[in-house]
Amino acid sequence: MSGPLMAGGPTIETARLILRPPTLDDFPRWAESMAHPSARFIGGPQTPEAAWRPFMTMAGAWALTGIGMFSLIEKDTGLWMGRIGPWRPLGWPGNEIGWGVHPEAAGRGFALEAAEAAMDYAFDVLGWEDVIHCIDPENIASQRLAMKLGSKNHGPTRIPPPFDQVAVDRWGQSRADWAVNRMKPAVHRAA
Repeated sequence: MSGPLMAGGPTIETARLILRPPTLDDFPRWAESMAHPSARFIGGPQTPEAAWRPFMTMAGAWALTGIGMFSLIEKDTGLWMGRIGPWRPLGWPGNEIGWGVHPEAAGRGFALEAAEAAMDYAFDVLGWEDVIHCIDPENIASQRLAMKLGSKNHGPTRIPPPFDQVAVDRWGQSRADWAVNRMKPAVHRAA
C-alpha cells in the first residue's frame, strides 16, 4: 500500500517536524502505534484491520471538513511520528487539539513541538476561541503535555459513542490564555 495522495490541507513546519494531512504511506507506522500497549489511552491496542478505520476517518475528516489531526513527520528521517491537531467530531465536547505519538517519539519533545504548532493553527487560522484536550485520568504523559501547553483540567466530560463510557477529563484553555501561555517557556507554564 503506497501512495502520494493526501487529503487537502495545510503543511506546517517546525524546527524538527512537518505537520501535514495523512497519506497512505503513513499507515504502517500508524498501525504500529495503535498496536502498542500505550494505545490503551486512545481506544485500546488494535490490529491493523481495526486501526485502518480511524486512519481513514482522519483522512476523511480532512477531505470533508478541512480539519483533522496532522501526521507528524520527523524531518531528519521522514518517519511518521504520530498525529496531533484539530479534531471536532459530531457530538464532541469542544474543539479539540488531540494527540497520539508513535512509541519512538515518546520523550523526545516532538509532541510538545507539534502541539504548539497545532494550537497556533487552531487559534490563528481556524479562529477557534478555545481548545480542549480529552485525556484519560490515568494518562500522566498526556496530562503533562497539556500542562506544558498551559491547559488546565476542567474535570470529567463525556465523548460520544462508542466511547461514551470511557472516563476522560476535559483539559483546555481559551485563545486569550494561549496568547499569554505561548510566550512562556513550556516548563514554566504549569506554575
